[in-house]
Amino acid sequence: MTKVEIFDPAMCCSTGVCGPSVNPELVRVASVVHNLQKKGFSIARYQLTTDPEKFVENEEVNRVIQEKGPDALPVVLLNDKVVKTGSYPTNEEFAEWFGVKVEELTEKPRIRLSLNINH
Repeated sequence: MTKVEIFDPAMCCSTGVCGPSVNPELVRVASVVHNLQKKGFSIARYQLTTDPEKFVENEEVNRVIQEKGPDALPVVLLNDKVVKTGSYPTNEEFAEWFGVKVEELTEKPRIRLSLNINH
């Protein structure tokens, strides 16, 4: 089974909607990760500010940061191997890694509403 781990730089949140301006790239990645997790895929994100132990425990991520510094973040692991540093995967990369269509990554959540208009 494919496993992807994303090691984010220090930031206040992973969604990109906090702070003075919205970061569309963080919003995209948060949405894709959410959709993949809902489909049962193994994908996780770790933030330097909230999950520092994950950075220390992972030898590959630790090595990248030691060699390239914090600008190497985000670091993306695919099945425990570094596949990307300094930027987030594209939707096409996510789709290829998990064997899904790109359109599946951007599906909006569907909410079933039940309205009772008879009083």
